[in-house]
Amino acid sequence: MAQMVHEHQTHVRTPHGDTYVARTYAEEERGGTWLGWIEFVPLSGRGPTLRTDRETTQPSLDAVAYWASGLEPIYFEGAFERARIERRTLRRPRPIVSVR
Repeated sequence: MAQMVHEHQTHVRTPHGDTYVARTYAEEERGGTWLGWIEFVPLSGRGPTLRTDRETTQPSLDAVAYWASGLEPIYFEGAFERARIERRTLRRPRPIVSVR
């Protein structure tokens, strides 16, 4: 089951004025490693949540959290563009179940 690892303070704004908040999620694989990805949730509550494909693979959930805590604002611009192009959308945002 996916867990929200970090809600980032950086927001992404589209040319149309829509603003998204970035959240890092993680899920444990069978071999014990953790996959991390980013979901972009519209602040307005309208529109789809966009999701990237795998952004990182780490040995533990704490390692994903550490990775997420070091992301810079410019990273989210690229990740948002990848999520938008891939059109990996979720109909509703995931419930927030924080690790910490």
